[in-house]
Amino acid sequence: MTAFVIEPAKKPLLGYAEVPGDKSISHRSLLFGALCQEPVRVRGLGAGGDNRGTARALRAMGVDIRTEDGAGGEPETVVTGVGLRGLKAPEAAIDCGNSGTTMRLLCGLLAPQPFAVTLTGDESLTGRPMRRVVGPLSEMGARITGATGAKPDDIYPPLHIDAPDGPLAAIDYRLPMASAQVKSAVLLAGLYADGLTRVTEPGATRDHTERMLGHMGAPIAVRGGGVIELDTRGWDGALRSDPIEVPADPSQAAFVLAAALMAGVERVTVARVCLNPTRTGFLDALAEMNVLVEREGMRLGGAEPVADLSVSRGVGDHLNATEIGGELSVRSIDELPILAVVAARAAGVTHIRDAAELRVKESDRIAATCGLLRALGCEVEERPDGFSIEGVPERRFTPARVHAGGDHRIAMAAAVAGLAASGPVRVDGAECVATSFPSFIEVMNRLGADMRAVED
Repeated sequence: MTAFVIEPAKKPLLGYAEVPGDKSISHRSLLFGALCQEPVRVRGLGAGGDNRGTARALRAMGVDIRTEDGAGGEPETVVTGVGLRGLKAPEAAIDCGNSGTTMRLLCGLLAPQPFAVTLTGDESLTGRPMRRVVGPLSEMGARITGATGAKPDDIYPPLHIDAPDGPLAAIDYRLPMASAQVKSAVLLAGLYADGLTRVTEPGATRDHTERMLGHMGAPIAVRGGGVIELDTRGWDGALRSDPIEVPADPSQAAFVLAAALMAGVERVTVARVCLNPTRTGFLDALAEMNVLVEREGMRLGGAEPVADLSVSRGVGDHLNATEIGGELSVRSIDELPILAVVAARAAGVTHIRDAAELRVKESDRIAATCGLLRALGCEVEERPDGFSIEGVPERRFTPARVHAGGDHRIAMAAAVAGLAASGPVRVDGAECVATSFPSFIEVMNRLGADMRAVED
């Protein structure tokens, strides 16, 4: 077991940081690249365990994925696709590790295939409910069964996917909750359905799937009112194998920027960050807390907007409490634990609501975030869909020993908080950080933090 030990910051952070390629876009680059008929070159692929798990799953089904030197000597991932109908039955169950995205998107990809496959995962993943994705796929004709779990009316991994009785049917599906993973699973299955697959969202979610499918020439259209249509009538099933650029993950950049706010900052820049509007909730929430993050060199990196993000001296000196709810909660869902740490140093009470989705992440992130803040000496009120944090700007966090509970975002939020503590903070179970940000400690220490990993 790995633990992180974080010493209080002795000086402001300074420097230039590179964080891993966006995890969500990396998953989709691998999955859609596998369905192309020619090799796809992917630059900047995320190196975390979740993305590696998706690559392993595709290799098990006959997709060749390798790293080669690209232009200028920078490494690129080459995905040699097998086309829409070329996947092969794996020899064993596919282990999705800790990645709910891998499992849910694979459900959409594998539901139409003419072979059976089982999807499993670690203890955390097998405790996460899957009916939200199994339901609409079943309406299309998928045959997916699973285990029972905490909620008797839900379905849990391992999931067994049998070959369907015939071609999947296109459906008109209205999402009961905002979920990019469910939307993407339905659209993946819709690639194999002959007809018009329509998905209607109750609110905006990450649109990386729509952007990438459009980039690859799939017959997809985004309408008003949260409607996405995939019309395969007359389509030959060919996806273009154009190169893909994966920008830096804004969810990982959030921890670097928050660390600068906790430690004090001279100037910290995070390079090439994805600024897809569905992913900028963290930046918008910071703006409401009186933190302006500079966006420099805005450009289009493949199908996604990209810019360098910087914070400088004086930014964060006067943090204000705010309210985060509704659409802003959806756009910052992965960053809410680290936003809660920032809020604990803001003047006033910050309310975070409409975030019940946090209950079914790698951990119950509402309970885990509240437990972390209490261990650090903060006042926090837990609610079913969020929490309220009483911020005290001048207060240092209490030295503490906490456990990540298998959740990489809780581990990194605790580590960042340690920079503003009055003594060392220890984070047990920190090996989970490798699922998304393997270089986390190295990046932080290059900026001037004092973190180390120890093995128990």
